[in-house]
Amino acid sequence: MEYFMGLRAPALGLGAGAGRNYTDFNYVSNLVTLLFQTNGNSYEHVWPDMEFGWRIVLGSLIGFFGAAFGSVGGVGGGGIYVPMLTLIVGFDAKSSTAISKCMIMGAAASTVYYNLKLRHPTLDMPIIDYDLALLIQPMLMLGISIGVIFNVIFPDWLVTVLLIVLFIGTSTKAFLKGVETWNKETILLKESAKRAESKVDDVEYRALPSEPGESASNNAKELLDPEVPILENVCWKEFGLLMFVWLAFLVLQVTKNYTSTCSTWYWVLNLLQIPVSLGVSGYEAVSLYQGRRTISSKAEGTNWKVNQLVLYCMMGVVAGIVGGLLGLGGGFIMGPLFLELGIPPQVSSATATFAMTFSSSMSVVEYYLLKRFPIPYAVYFIAVATVAAWAGQHVVRKLIHHMGRASLIIFILAFTIFVSAISLGGVGISNMVLKIQNHEYMGFEDLCKYDV
Repeated sequence: MEYFMGLRAPALGLGAGAGRNYTDFNYVSNLVTLLFQTNGNSYEHVWPDMEFGWRIVLGSLIGFFGAAFGSVGGVGGGGIYVPMLTLIVGFDAKSSTAISKCMIMGAAASTVYYNLKLRHPTLDMPIIDYDLALLIQPMLMLGISIGVIFNVIFPDWLVTVLLIVLFIGTSTKAFLKGVETWNKETILLKESAKRAESKVDDVEYRALPSEPGESASNNAKELLDPEVPILENVCWKEFGLLMFVWLAFLVLQVTKNYTSTCSTWYWVLNLLQIPVSLGVSGYEAVSLYQGRRTISSKAEGTNWKVNQLVLYCMMGVVAGIVGGLLGLGGGFIMGPLFLELGIPPQVSSATATFAMTFSSSMSVVEYYLLKRFPIPYAVYFIAVATVAAWAGQHVVRKLIHHMGRASLIIFILAFTIFVSAISLGGVGISNMVLKIQNHEYMGFEDLCKYDV
């Protein structure tokens, strides 16, 4: 323990009490110094050999269920992938973060393909709200780039603290929203049963993921066929703008790979991402403010205030930073945010996953350029997540149709975030305690000295 105790109390003129106080002070002082060191580098890749065994089998099963639940909730499942890759498969924490992004990308792509054929549960529009995605996704991409840099710099103990605070808060918020939606659905189901008994209205009740303020008559209206051809169900102008953002970021990231870290051109290319994101999100925000565009799936009115638009854009940045830093889907932030906006759960999940497809694929490119993951493992776990996400979407959609409760999506969202907080938080705290006991470096890494 002498590493933490520091210098012992001088013997001259100090009693036992004073010496003990001096020792306690030095213990705290050296612990703080240890945690906030900034002139070292402790990171080393740990990539286990890819061979068939219980680790691969158990990891695949956990990854499968994580992808199934994560895709339904619109959160990606990274909070389950990272502990699985670290504790079971045997990767180091930061490589696990990178591979989890690969899995999120695979699950998101599979889910988006599934959702591209679906219509909104109550409105004549796709289940993916492209205007909402256009407002959030460019800022999400910007946040991802910042988060990947923070992933290199931040010590594990700080990441753990941020994760626990953020995830406990968002999971609690999502659970309360689920309870509210469940109660509303119960009332609507009872009203529908009464109408059926009195034979006043023979319109079949459908699962309604709308806000409490909407009337039962609006919720029970006749809907369009739930599936349509993909080419007819895509808003191509908005999709084109989103692809422009993705391609612009891709070019900047690839070009940045040919510059020296922390060089002038390195920072210039990083800063060029800001006008790209602000330009597209700003265009959408101004259009929403002036009433030229609208987020149709929002339950309440379309009168947007400037502070609302700025807040939602900033939340997109925060979601991206969390995703890049922790290797998680930005849906951990976007899902609860969309629900608070009054977006139906199906639309919230589909739109969050749609935005995550762009952001997670960009993270994969950045982590690949940093050489943060072995390609064979990444390809295998992408395949597992892709199949699991499709299966999860199919099963839960059948359950919602059978039970008439879209709130299932919200409870799955809350459950996934809470399990992620427990698993990631537990692993982080355990690693932090071991590092303190072993006197390992726990300070901030130097980005400019990072060696891929």
